[in-house]
Amino acid sequence: MEHIEVLRVEMEVLKREHRDLDEAIHAMQTQGHLDALRLQRLKKHKLALKDQIAALYDRINPDIIA
Repeated sequence: MEHIEVLRVEMEVLKREHRDLDEAIHAMQTQGHLDALRLQRLKKHKLALKDQIAALYDRINPDIIA
């Protein structure tokens, strides 16, 4: 696999994990499980994943001004 393909696969894995966290957070909020500390940790982890996804996207699609 080429380097770019490896990055794309890694990005897809992170996106899937981000989606799963989003669903877990939504389920906790709608079911009334108000463990504030756990919810805060999940949201923080979700935000970190979003940052990692953005960094991978920038590596795959560099913003080159020619």
